Amino acid sequence: MTDVTRDDPIPTAPAAHAPQGSQRGRERIKGVFSTQDVKKVGTGTTTRKTIQKGFWYAEETEKGDVEVQPLNNNYVPSGPKRLISMDELLEKFAPEPEFYVQTVFPRMRELNKTVARADRHRQKGETFSAEYEYGNALQVDDENVRANFGLGLTYLSRGETGKADDIFERLVKLEAAFDEEHKHLFNEFGINLRKNQMFDQAVAYYTRALELTRKDENLHLNMARAMLEKKNFTGTVEHVLKALEINPAIDAGIKFLQWMQAKKLVPAEQQDTVREVLARIAGGGKAPAADDTGGGGS
Repeated sequence: MTDVTRDDPIPTAPAAHAPQGSQRGRERIKGVFSTQDVKKVGTGTTTRKTIQKGFWYAEETEKGDVEVQPLNNNYVPSGPKRLISMDELLEKFAPEPEFYVQTVFPRMRELNKTVARADRHRQKGETFSAEYEYGNALQVDDENVRANFGLGLTYLSRGETGKADDIFERLVKLEAAFDEEHKHLFNEFGINLRKNQMFDQAVAYYTRALELTRKDENLHLNMARAMLEKKNFTGTVEHVLKALEINPAIDAGIKFLQWMQAKKLVPAEQQDTVREVLARIAGGGKAPAADDTGGGGS
């Protein structure tokens, strides 16, 4: 799965040189490395070789492989991440500890500080100061997840749905926006989309999240709430049933389905399934697969 910048914590040590072998207890690699790409330009007698040098932020994972991410023109990690083996790092990448310490580390630290200042302004309700600081961060890294979420939430808090929609369009393209580490921001943004009656965006937002994280009952309930606002009752029921299929004990899902039933909002073709599901849950059984409900939601 393609990944993007995740606002890694500020590094606390300079880049380590690549180890010559695995050592138990050693500090994991974190730093800047470079690659060289040799290309031929021109034809015939005018052919010449050019060397393009690329810079990458690399960080060793707990499993022993290495996650690498390109540096952007401002020398901060940005864009898609990919996993490589330690052998590939040793073979194809050259450590650049001085570049990391003198250039990249200070810029990563300053970017994190800028986003942290923006977050504090937003939490205090100082929305224009927050907007200014998030804008500064995005000038350095336009794919910074925290800055994009923060700016979007700032616009939504001011009811500026047009500007928020622009941020929404950017966020749904960033897979890292739906990572576990950003869950609190992800949830807050989705709730505020609905509060600002941006129901189409909310549905698209949760659809994207479900493409990346299918086994999450809370995502299905959030999608159901967005579809309820759009009066798509078939889709609403379908996603509540999917939530209960994943977790039959989720109280919010059970009450949601009971409420739909009491309000007579369950479509005719789904009523038998809803009654069966509620009866099974009441008897301690598991809800049947939601694909059998006949609903078509998204």
